[in-house]
Parts: sequence; structure tokens; C-alpha cells
Amino acid sequence: MYHWNEPDSTPDARSWRDAFIDLHGASRVTLTEAGPWAGRLEWQRSGSYGVALCGHVREEFVRGRRHIRADARGVSELLVPVAGSAQVSQAGSDGTIRPGTLALCDVDEPVTFSHGEDFVSIALLMPTEAVHRRTATRGSLAFDGTAGLGRLIRGMVVTLQEEREQLTGAAFDVACDQLLDLVGLAAEGAVDAAPPAQRDEVEAQVRRYVRRHAADPDLTVAGIARALGWSTRYIQDVLQAAGTTSRDLIRTERLRAAHTRLTSPDWHHRSIAQIAYACGFASHSSFATAYRREFGRTPREARQASAPPSTRSVVPVM
Repeated sequence: MYHWNEPDSTPDARSWRDAFIDLHGASRVTLTEAGPWAGRLEWQRSGSYGVALCGHVREEFVRGRRHIRADARGVSELLVPVAGSAQVSQAGSDGTIRPGTLALCDVDEPVTFSHGEDFVSIALLMPTEAVHRRTATRGSLAFDGTAGLGRLIRGMVVTLQEEREQLTGAAFDVACDQLLDLVGLAAEGAVDAAPPAQRDEVEAQVRRYVRRHAADPDLTVAGIARALGWSTRYIQDVLQAAGTTSRDLIRTERLRAAHTRLTSPDWHHRSIAQIAYACGFASHSSFATAYRREFGRTPREARQASAPPSTRSVVPVM
């Protein structure tokens, strides 16, 4: 059945909160009222899809594992900001979304979402299983909504919300099916380029993540993208614009960590090979070659130069 709510059907904070939880699942919703109630919540949904516009409230939405166990939805949401900005935290990734950003979130993964009264957004609710049939991407994802495919998706979602009373249930589902196909393409990295306004922020996120996880021998650009909630192509685009690649960035951070340990008294009792493996290198030889190329001397020479005079003749290698 296709239906929608009537205008002004959430006249106070309590009715707004109840309707919001009914749409998005069991959660803790904290609303801060600063004057006459101005919250706006308009929705439409069928048996498969939903579209909801909400805003003009100061809100913190927390959906944790306890909520998910009690009320699993099997739903993913594409958030389309219309005004203001919001903070989103999911799967270890924190970010800000604002007009021009599209964010895809799985509501059955713990999430925290907060914003002020200036924030207005439209959410497209889709079956997560249907999203997974169209893309191998999992978890949260953000992409550009100002150009190309992202802009097309954004325009369609806004129009879908505006024209709800003019659509039959069949027309609504067909439109949502087409949007889902486009979202799948975008999730696979079909968006033409990373949004320029966000490149610095995303680059900083990537560098921090690589620095924290450089010692992981299985660290890849795909893993970074999953952890931070961006597509692999998006991450590659951002790093390319910064004049580097994920492979170079990972190698540089591993070499920096290894250099710090080689020259630290706290690691003097560990062999060079042990330090190499602890910093994510697959072999001592590959580490030695990369280290010499980066620093102009071998790991053994670097360790000898930093060792106390009484121990310089005894430097463990293997």
C-alpha cells in the first residue's frame, strides 16, 4: 500500500519523535526545543520504499546494537541534505554532510546522527538486500551530489518527495527502482569525481586512517574505503588530486613507523626483520630496499647511527 502523512501531522516534539522512530527504527532520539515547535516531517512509503523529509529541529539520533537487535529493519537510507549540516558517525567513520553530499547508511549498523535546527534533509529508504544486489560496497558511503550521476540522483529524490500526492503506488515504486539502480552505480564509483569542496577533509581522514593502521599487512585502498564510508574510486580520486596513491601513502607511513622504531632505544632489542614485519612489510628484503630508497641508507646503517656507542658493534638484523 502506498500512503503519505498529512500536513502538520506532527504538531509537537512527542508526535514528531514517534513518527521519526516509526520511519527509521528503534533508537534514542533527543530533541532540544528552542521556542515554538517548528519541526517538519513529511513522508510517503510503499511496501518496499519510503521517502521522508525532516528538519527544523535540534536532534541527536542514536541507533545502537540494542536497538537493532530489538528492531532490525533490513533498510538502507540515502540521505540528501537540503539545508544546513549534520554530523554522522558509523563504522568508525565520522563526517559532516551538507547540501552537495549524498550519504548512504545501513540502519542496521550502529549510527549516531546529530544536527541543529537549520538542517533539512530527504531520506530515501531502500531494502538493504536490494542495494547489495546492485553493488559490492558495504557499510556507509558518501559521494558527490553536485555533478554528474550524483546530481541526477539528488534531483530525482527531491522531485520524488515534492510530487508525492501526484504519484500512484506503482509510479512511486518504479521511480524508486530507477533511483536504486543509479545509487548502485554511484556506490561502485561511477561518480565522475570527488567533490572538490570535500577533498581536503577526505584526504585528512585517509591519512589519519593509514597512519593508525599502517602496520596491518592486509591494508588496501578497498579496506580504507570500506572503513571510512567512501567508494574505492572516490578515495583514489582524492589521493590522485593530492599527488599520491594509496600504495605510496601506505608505504610512506610504514617507512616512517619503521624509521622511528629503528632509532628508538625502546626497540633496540628487536631485530630489523622483526621491526619490518611489525610495520606491515612482507619481507626483510623488500623493507630494506624501500628504506634505502626513502632515506638514502640501509636500516642497519640507520640503527647503528642512533645506537649508544657501547652497542654500535652489536646490531641485531635477523
